[in-house]
Amino acid sequence: MSFSPLIRQMIDALRGLPGVGPKTAQRMALHLLERDRAAAAHLSSALDKAIAGVGYCRRCRTLSETELCAICTDPRRDPSLLCILQSPADVWAVEQAGGFNGRYFVLKGHLSPIDGMGPDEIGIPALLDCLDGSEVMEVILATNPTVEGEATAHYIASMLRPRGIKVSRIAHGVPLGGELEYIDGGTLAHALAGRTQIL
Repeated sequence: MSFSPLIRQMIDALRGLPGVGPKTAQRMALHLLERDRAAAAHLSSALDKAIAGVGYCRRCRTLSETELCAICTDPRRDPSLLCILQSPADVWAVEQAGGFNGRYFVLKGHLSPIDGMGPDEIGIPALLDCLDGSEVMEVILATNPTVEGEATAHYIASMLRPRGIKVSRIAHGVPLGGELEYIDGGTLAHALAGRTQIL
């Protein structure tokens, strides 16, 4: 059965969401059209408002409805600590975990020459501008533990060390509560290489 153009367009739009395949998109579209048009209208309205009203923080580049986000304007945050992340979702993850009271800088990606993502595309010039004349004493590199994330972290570290800024990398390894026999070899090797002394 082929769907009408408007239904097909709705299904295709829903397929643009991460983790949504053709069958799931079809089920979502048909559910909204058949059983819950009020929810569909609410979703449409919320999307329109978010697209029109949400931009990026001028300082840290996370999603924000104002020129400076609530984290950047919070006087209780430590301006000497800057955590560099790959996406706004990473900021929310760190905030939910708690324990970090510094500020953030969002790269919006990682270095990937194959995908055309170089230093300019991920925001390295903006990062260096952000650091000029700032109070930052330590930069924590919290890019993903992938080949591209590691390459991005090493590139940024090489740019920052000559500036006299302490550069650290988040730890990777065995998750809390994990059992060694179930941990993959790469993660275990990384954990052993990054071991710390018990005082």
